[in-house]
Amino acid sequence: MLATRRRCVENGEEKELIFLAFHSALIEIWRGDFTEASQVAADAMERARQLGGDVPMFMALTMRAAVAAYAGRVEQARCDVTEARAAGSRSNWSTLSEWPVTILGFLEVSQGNYAAALTALQPQVDRLVAAPDVAEIIAASFVPDAVEAMIQLGRLDEAEPLIERLERNGGRLDRAWMLAVGARGRAMLEAARGDLDAAGLAASQAMTEHERLPMPFERARTQLLLGQIQRRQRRKEAATETLRDALAAFEEMGIPLWAERVRAELARCVVVPRRTTGLTPAEQRVAELAASGMTNRDVAAALFISPKTVDANLSRVYRKLGIRSRAELGRRMGKPEPGFPPSD
Repeated sequence: MLATRRRCVENGEEKELIFLAFHSALIEIWRGDFTEASQVAADAMERARQLGGDVPMFMALTMRAAVAAYAGRVEQARCDVTEARAAGSRSNWSTLSEWPVTILGFLEVSQGNYAAALTALQPQVDRLVAAPDVAEIIAASFVPDAVEAMIQLGRLDEAEPLIERLERNGGRLDRAWMLAVGARGRAMLEAARGDLDAAGLAASQAMTEHERLPMPFERARTQLLLGQIQRRQRRKEAATETLRDALAAFEEMGIPLWAERVRAELARCVVVPRRTTGLTPAEQRVAELAASGMTNRDVAAALFISPKTVDANLSRVYRKLGIRSRAELGRRMGKPEPGFPPSD
């Protein structure tokens, strides 16, 4: 990329530099060098202002939105996405037009806004259906976010074909990215179906593929899922170690939204002394998380079940324990009384 940039400068092809910068920014993001990605985006914005026109501004705003999304600057990312889409619409230029929406989908997933993420990404998912062999990262980088959103919303049957696409094409072309994120999606799907052994195996397979994939953010994201699975398997020490590694990676890269997700998961790894309550294992897990102060929606996300299932489990827990409030649940489960939020 540097050699290509030198040739553009030497030949006076100034307009080509903005396109080169776009791909350079993506490479730096994938490499986990967000300082360099931020500098590339800032330089591109200055060049776009000098060149004028909607296409250069579209490219520069899209780059800046991507950097802001990873850095957790939510409002700036949303604003830049909106302006980039407007510039792209004014120019009637379709090349790379899917990227602002891809960034928006990632931003929503980063915040746990899964319905909003899928609303943004659904048109791209629909277009992908018509091209079964398309799975390269430049055209399908949104797929892992769409898969996670679908699974979190309980739309498992819609997620599986996307996972199969990554697995099939990854194996056919030996693409480490496809194989890693495909296995991560498979692990998430199996966990949502309750098969933790299969989920753990798929997550471990994903980690193996990450060894040949120099994308530290994606590796840490898979570690987060692996830690969640290990916690659900009652392997809390292993889960804690895995999650601490993920947290260190996110903090080093400066990815606050995902670092916070790991911290929340680490808090759930605290060993709680069990009491003789007569609860089933599923009821016990729901009760422990609810007693920790989590909302019903958070409990559902943590256990890969629906909020309605959480409600049903808690109703049985309250009846069996003869209690009526979260505060009472906290005392019975060995948690402190203050600070219990409403159920949702």
